[in-house]
Amino acid sequence: MGKVFRPSNRESSILSKIESSKEHARRRAISAARDHVDELGNAIAMKLVENQLVETTSKNTLEEQIVKCLEAMCRADDFDIDYLVAPYRQLIQHPNVVSLYVTAFLLEKLINHKSVVDIYGSDADIYGCIHQQVTRILP
Repeated sequence: MGKVFRPSNRESSILSKIESSKEHARRRAISAARDHVDELGNAIAMKLVENQLVETTSKNTLEEQIVKCLEAMCRADDFDIDYLVAPYRQLIQHPNVVSLYVTAFLLEKLINHKSVVDIYGSDADIYGCIHQQVTRILP
């Protein structure tokens, strides 16, 4: 028979603090993205096209779609965000929620958009490119 794990009060409080700090960081990142939606959308779209990860017929349409994605993320509840990023959660060890959401949106929904010709590179390459711009703009 297996041993049952029953955390003590000290262990429970430490686990609770870790979870609350993760949730606080997540809320802070989404709030910061809300304040920089247009700048972030422009930077991400430009870098994806420059690095030749996304081939598109119109960079402006790509930027508009990324801005809409960021606005939708700011209005979405936790379940919707978790549902979209679930297939990509194991992409890296400690992902940024904004970078992961935009990556998932790009790979799941934007790939079928009429202005997107093709998406190149691995999921990790795309996440890295997006995350570079997110960390540059968001504090």
